[in-house]
Amino acid sequence: MSRGFVKEDDQEEIPMVPPRADLPEGISNYVTRIGLNELLEEKERLIAEREQLDYNNEKERRIAFNHINAKLQLLNSRINSAIIVDFGKQPQNVVRFGAMVTLKIGDETKLNRYQIVGVDEADVSKGKISFISPIARLLIDKKVGDKAILKLANADRVFEIMEISY
Repeated sequence: MSRGFVKEDDQEEIPMVPPRADLPEGISNYVTRIGLNELLEEKERLIAEREQLDYNNEKERRIAFNHINAKLQLLNSRINSAIIVDFGKQPQNVVRFGAMVTLKIGDETKLNRYQIVGVDEADVSKGKISFISPIARLLIDKKVGDKAILKLANADRVFEIMEISY
């Protein structure tokens, strides 16, 4: 049927869903057990939200339903590609995925503690950095006492590894 015979009101609005945290093509979707549990909880919340849709306007309900389904599609893709990393199989004296790393940054006296996690669970405010972040990539394979240097435009930032735990 020609588009000339379709009423404007019958057109479904395509939901705009923001993409999930960036995971470059070809990079494995490593997650912690906690990270996978968070993804599964998010899925349950979205399913519950979809089941509780109650709009008087059928068009609004369909748009909201389609939006939630689009979010679920992206989320299911992440869940299905997730690879849980067993911390017990990581070398305990080397920084790898899942490590809690205590760092001395430059001349600061205060120590900072970060865990290297999957892209969906990364949250710097909670001390969790993505394994694909520049800092995490610098720290991988380092040991206590090693220094990692991040080259910045105006200066270098030195990260000294003080402690590693899993």
